[in-house]
Amino acid sequence: MMGLNFRFAVVSDPHIGLPHTIWDHPNRFHLVEVSIPALELILAQLKQQNIDFLLLPGDLTQHGERDNHAWLQKRLSQLPFPVYVVPGNHDVPNLVSNERSIGLKDFPYYYHQLGYDNPEQLYYSTEVLPGVQLIGLNSNQFDESGKQLGCLDEQQLVWLEQVLLKSKDKLVLVMVHHNILEHLPCQSRHPLGRRYMLDNAGELVTILKKAGVNLVFTGHLHVQDVAYSEGVYDITTGSLVSYPHPYRIFELRTDDQGQQWLQIESHRVESVPGWENLPQTSRELMGDRSRPFMLKLLTAEPLSLPLADAEKLVPSLRYFWANIAAGDFLFDFPEFFPEARRYFEAFSATTSDGKPALIDNHTILRLG
Repeated sequence: MMGLNFRFAVVSDPHIGLPHTIWDHPNRFHLVEVSIPALELILAQLKQQNIDFLLLPGDLTQHGERDNHAWLQKRLSQLPFPVYVVPGNHDVPNLVSNERSIGLKDFPYYYHQLGYDNPEQLYYSTEVLPGVQLIGLNSNQFDESGKQLGCLDEQQLVWLEQVLLKSKDKLVLVMVHHNILEHLPCQSRHPLGRRYMLDNAGELVTILKKAGVNLVFTGHLHVQDVAYSEGVYDITTGSLVSYPHPYRIFELRTDDQGQQWLQIESHRVESVPGWENLPQTSRELMGDRSRPFMLKLLTAEPLSLPLADAEKLVPSLRYFWANIAAGDFLFDFPEFFPEARRYFEAFSATTSDGKPALIDNHTILRLG
């Protein structure tokens, strides 16, 4: 791994929707309408950035539509740099295909050569550069009733341990849709947060720590955040179709002493045709539709407020989720009663001792 120096990008949760496939829902936070022009803008910019490869950690399509998968596969295959993908919950919403969406086992066939050399397997390992191994995992499973789950099956975990043994002399990057570390306070224990995490995240993290893997790239949560635990970074990237419409460019470099560093730069799509002030428009949309979500947060544990009391706090929380999505925000709610103030200010981008830690968008991480 000595002397590794390379650049790559991450675009997450693009939710691609061709115009004839787009369906509306009154409470959705994301603007599928801008998915294709926003992606085209980013791809044009990445062509000028001299990147070595591009990662897309899931939710590639609006809801698994065949036309959207086919369009995206063709578009990504035309790029001058390699692209690697993994499935998100929206990409494979059903175990078997139906009139609307592809099935789980169909996914690798659509993205052959975008990571999936073996279309019979839903996960893969590939050397993206000399000395750099990328592992793409599938975090979509289904129970006996057909309910979609976010976890890794036992066969995949066994395969992963074997691959990591073979890759111990390489820099390993892991990509998976669901979060493996908490990006929000008590995320793994809260009903509104845990569905964005792997059900067996702890088992995966243990395997990665044992193998000395530092870098995991996730999506799903639609926020800009960098989480850390005992040598493992979970870098989650916000959705292309929701505020703040971000993407990231990474540069990994090795200094003269052999120490590796990862520089993170975050960028935003500011406008596309017909949406000249895209971030402001989507921020307001998120605020307009935030009320039901905030009421659930306020009336659920640990606050468990009566509905009447929750209603009083909702106006002050209009942009709460938008600010979390943007990353690096410091919250202050002096007008809230003490318990609510502590609860919401705990979402601030701070260290455990309360100091600002603005690392979600632009930072340099020391690896190893």
